[in-house]
Amino acid sequence: MTFTKLLTSAAMAIGLASAAVAGSHAEKTKVGFIYVGPVGDGGWTYEHDQGRKAVVEAYGDKVETVYQENVPEGADAVRAITQMALTGADIIFTTSFGYMDPTIEVAAKFPDVKFEHATGYKRADNVSTYSARFYEGRAIQGHIAGKMTKTNKIGYIASFPIPEVIRGINAAYIHAKKVNPDVEFSIIWAYTWFDPAKEADAARALIENGADVVLQHTDSTAPQAAAAEAGGVITFGQASDMGEYAPMPRVSSIIDNWGPYYVQQVGRVMDGTWESVDTWDGIAPGMVGIGEISDAVPADVKAEALAMKDAIAAGEYHPFTGPLKKQDGSDWLAAGETASDGDLLGMGFYVEGLTGDVPN
Repeated sequence: MTFTKLLTSAAMAIGLASAAVAGSHAEKTKVGFIYVGPVGDGGWTYEHDQGRKAVVEAYGDKVETVYQENVPEGADAVRAITQMALTGADIIFTTSFGYMDPTIEVAAKFPDVKFEHATGYKRADNVSTYSARFYEGRAIQGHIAGKMTKTNKIGYIASFPIPEVIRGINAAYIHAKKVNPDVEFSIIWAYTWFDPAKEADAARALIENGADVVLQHTDSTAPQAAAAEAGGVITFGQASDMGEYAPMPRVSSIIDNWGPYYVQQVGRVMDGTWESVDTWDGIAPGMVGIGEISDAVPADVKAEALAMKDAIAAGEYHPFTGPLKKQDGSDWLAAGETASDGDLLGMGFYVEGLTGDVPN
């Protein structure tokens, strides 16, 4: 064989090997995640990243996952989502409400990429929406809180005045009030999803004002730590179990279980069956979990809370069941009437008994 033929054969072999590597790489489905906080926040973003890991566990070498954490909502999100699409992502999960418009904007420029937006309501041919019925867990927390408070003062650290957060406040208050007519709620709007210092300050302010129960719709464990320092205060884990603070102050939690949904949607991209849908699941399908109720909760209260969980899961009880009035005293739900999903998705009002205004 001549030297020229040897070079030709070698070049062909290299080309075939390169093609095989490229083909192997092309077969992988690239899955991206945009996170509003750090993966180590112990709450919201931590659980979304657990969902990412579930995708890796389910599909192994068939997928490649990438993520970017601490992405601010707004123009920075547009840049981050665009960059992820440019790197070849097949599907991108944007995991915070404030990513809604940025997701829609970027999706219009990348029609072949699938997008999944958490907690929003805007969809497109290549954009799905998904969320969890967190208010179901809030109802259970409210029941426990109303039964356990000794000062009748319950504090609530809220993030942003969006329907998801307002629903949670209302659900917790309704069920605390049912079991304790003397209960009062104090709400502090933190205007952040994740800021441990600000969350801790909010918890301390509520505790100094007499609250011996603190609920939160923010993502760090700082309120748990503040309550532990104060002593005699109970809290509930948000988005993740936060079980390192059990049995006190954290007496239970809402756990967001995104893994099964992420595995399902990535699988649909892989087999070509993905389509734009809206998903809103709760306790029954397992997207909302209730963390272990600790022994700090009296046995009878624990039994009542678990019975409510079972009733919600079975479809026998809806946390927003009338008679209920709005804060201004106007009728909302008649006796036995349950709130429609449309009313809940657009909720922008407090129920009767809550004080203060919903911020604009």
